[in-house]
Amino acid sequence: MDEFGLIARFFAPLAAAEPGALGLTDDAAVLDLPPGTRLVAATDALVAGIHFLADDPPGDIARKLMRVNLSDLAAMGATPRAVLLAAVLPRGTSEAWLAAFADGLSDDAQEFGAPLVGGDTVATDGPLTLALTALGLADGGVLTRAGARAGDDVYVSGTIGDAALGLRVLRGGLAGLDEDQRAVLVSRYRVPIPRLALGRALVGIAHACIDVSDGLIADLGHICACSGLAAQVMAAEVPLSPAARSAITADRNLLSAVLGGGDDYELAFTAPPSARAALQRAGQATGVALARIGVMMPGEGVTVGDAAAFGLVLEKRGFSHF
Repeated sequence: MDEFGLIARFFAPLAAAEPGALGLTDDAAVLDLPPGTRLVAATDALVAGIHFLADDPPGDIARKLMRVNLSDLAAMGATPRAVLLAAVLPRGTSEAWLAAFADGLSDDAQEFGAPLVGGDTVATDGPLTLALTALGLADGGVLTRAGARAGDDVYVSGTIGDAALGLRVLRGGLAGLDEDQRAVLVSRYRVPIPRLALGRALVGIAHACIDVSDGLIADLGHICACSGLAAQVMAAEVPLSPAARSAITADRNLLSAVLGGGDDYELAFTAPPSARAALQRAGQATGVALARIGVMMPGEGVTVGDAAAFGLVLEKRGFSHF
């Protein structure tokens, strides 16, 4: 099957709902944008062996690709509009793999209102490499990493550390957890949840926001750097799932991996103490638990205020490619 046959069979159906995609037969898509909105664009690439395991289910790989990019839109308070896919496929990739990948991408495109409108496909002798560009719309303000203020509360959504622990499960670790707990952690690693509704709800409330992709401590460090401030967080306040709590109870050293590991794709943000009631309402309205875990202050970097109490040594503060 040549490139154009591959696109027509596996990817053109994902564009059928968007007239501006032109059936994926033209050089570019043409999209209409509502008056008064701003375009928000983000791109993340995933590489086999780095961001996912080569033998992960292809549908899960597709969903992770979609969701990590939509998480960037969530961190800005934007609503998905469309996506573009660049797929660098190892030679000999099977049609069954492509069909399962396309099905996973299609499911998420429909769930999140993000049709495929273009992209590129390339064959390679190297590893499977996938890049998605997510286009979103912002009606009014957006969230950024800058803007945090001294005295702001620091919050995080959902639970932290499940994905890092899920990767350990896939690599043969955490054998002491029961099957259901292991499955929860693996699911959080393979198929994260972009907090799109929460991101929109935070516009006008939060002062700064970021999605937790590289690790909670590292990503809070980005807010600190962009805002010219420091943050102190309390490990005891970081929200954990029952599975993660069980893992840490069995091995206290895993707390470092939880705080420094990545792939959570929760939202970390700052807001003034006066916004606590509004944030409680936002969490209830979007069905997402919010935990207040620290405070912004003058200075630089991120410290863990109760590190000594947990015997915590953060040798690795987050994921970095370089």
